Amino acid sequence: MSDLDLAPIGNCAVSALIDRNGRIAWACVPRVDSDPVFSALLGGEAPEWGFWQIELIGAVSAEQHYERNTPILVTRLKDAQGAAIEIVDFCPRYPHLGRTYRPTAFARIVRPVSGAPRIRVRLRAARNWGERLAERTRGSNHIRYLLPDAPMRLSTSAPVSFVWDEQIYRLEEEQGFFFGPDEPFSQQIIPALRAMHENTRAYWRKWARTLATPLEWQAEVIRAAITLKLCVHEETGAIVAAMTTSLPEAASSGRNWDYRYCWLRDAYYTIQALNRVGAVDILEGYLTYLRNIVDATPSGRIQPVYGVGLEPALDERIAEHLPGYRGMGPVRVGNQAYEHHQHDVYGQIILANTQAFFDQRLLRPASVEDFQALESVGERAYQVYLQPDAGLWEFRTRAASHTYSALMCWAGCDKLENAARVLGLAEREALWGERAREMRGEIEKRAWNEQLGRFAATLGGGDMDASLLQLVDARFLEADDPRFLATLEAVERMLRRGSHVLRYATEDDFGLPETAFNFCTFWFIEALYRVGRKDEARALFTEMLARRTHAGLLSEDCDPLTGEPWGNYPQTYSLAGMINCAVLLSKPWSDVR
Repeated sequence: MSDLDLAPIGNCAVSALIDRNGRIAWACVPRVDSDPVFSALLGGEAPEWGFWQIELIGAVSAEQHYERNTPILVTRLKDAQGAAIEIVDFCPRYPHLGRTYRPTAFARIVRPVSGAPRIRVRLRAARNWGERLAERTRGSNHIRYLLPDAPMRLSTSAPVSFVWDEQIYRLEEEQGFFFGPDEPFSQQIIPALRAMHENTRAYWRKWARTLATPLEWQAEVIRAAITLKLCVHEETGAIVAAMTTSLPEAASSGRNWDYRYCWLRDAYYTIQALNRVGAVDILEGYLTYLRNIVDATPSGRIQPVYGVGLEPALDERIAEHLPGYRGMGPVRVGNQAYEHHQHDVYGQIILANTQAFFDQRLLRPASVEDFQALESVGERAYQVYLQPDAGLWEFRTRAASHTYSALMCWAGCDKLENAARVLGLAEREALWGERAREMRGEIEKRAWNEQLGRFAATLGGGDMDASLLQLVDARFLEADDPRFLATLEAVERMLRRGSHVLRYATEDDFGLPETAFNFCTFWFIEALYRVGRKDEARALFTEMLARRTHAGLLSEDCDPLTGEPWGNYPQTYSLAGMINCAVLLSKPWSDVR
């Protein structure tokens, strides 16, 4: 069992990761990019604080599952004598008073199941990135935790002194715990938490019912879609790349990054996958986020990544008090990538918006004014598409003119032509069509390496990376184009490692990559399917599903030999790839008899 065998809960305001024994090992408050109140995931082998554990004394087994089509997690612990408890974990989310109730709160219900179980509750909140325990004060039915960003309160029906002292006691009846904002809990704990549980379950099951799932792999797609929704910061519409920071891409590699921010590229692929299963509510929220970014930079450089509250500066530093995942630091807070030039984002802003010009379901279809704002993004794409940048893999010490960046800039301008056509703007349609054709010609000429007989990762170069597989998905080439077939053969020969695909196989700022990038493997599966190698595609997809954690999820990377997960978790890229492949590979619903 991997240390990343964790199950997320959340409500689009906060989230947490829970291990197989029901210990909350990671959660940040008041939002996903804040100081972690539970930081044990990055606390080394035996962290003294930064976790919340409801421990069954003498436990010998643990079972865990989600309630169907929800992010409500159920953990059952049993001891050697047969005594057992059940812990239900969730973050409340449901309609209330005309709004969505999604507090900065974590709810836990613990029940005796059999025998005479004895438990201990240890809530050791951390502050200042694991530097020390949070100070506490207590009342008759609550404990206050004096966190600097947002003081929190544990309201409970359990004896407060037992929780305060971490006293072992017999669990003889259902008990409730609500760890939320520092304000009085004005209801009876158990009835209120039961109602929150029922309402939260009803919300998620109704939401899952709206998904247009493929016939095959429905449970897998629903779980991935729910988790992608948990990566949304609903207040602004931002979508984070992952819930965590500094989970290394490989053992002791130093490739430890903070992914708790909104990369426009990652968010585009997330939206693309969710659109394919009909989750347009997330699209609408994200478009609001994008419009605010575009409005703030009408003619200038757009960053590849922003904070969930639209913050442009994400200054990177090291959290010195946390040793890191399995002691493999450093733990980074912030991400220097906000300073990068990554030109593909201009295209991806436009691509994410494109559906809004066509989709009649949206509460707010895109307007002429929205198109005019996107034209400023298109102008930038047209200006920079041949210029050097850090690329989608975010090289920190070198720049090049990347084919993928040029491809995405072209795709954005191509989609502006389509949007202008829908809006009846003939003059703008002609302008963007002419520019897209010019850009296509330049990319075809400069990215094709005649000597190697394939496309290259850099314009005028010979490098190889897996992003060239996107030539078909972006509709730049047809799958049967001999140039794509030659490029696919080169990707397979140079980057495939067994059942997995590397991003690239050349040295970067940290040496040679050691692990495979899950999203690239899914790109490869899609490419195999599109060129007619369908049985191979299904076989590889089945293998990737077997790599999931017990929660049905994937991290960013995996060891191509052992399959061990590495990198931040759960990773939106990986889950988007899983959904895209399931939709593409599934048998049609018309096959149902």
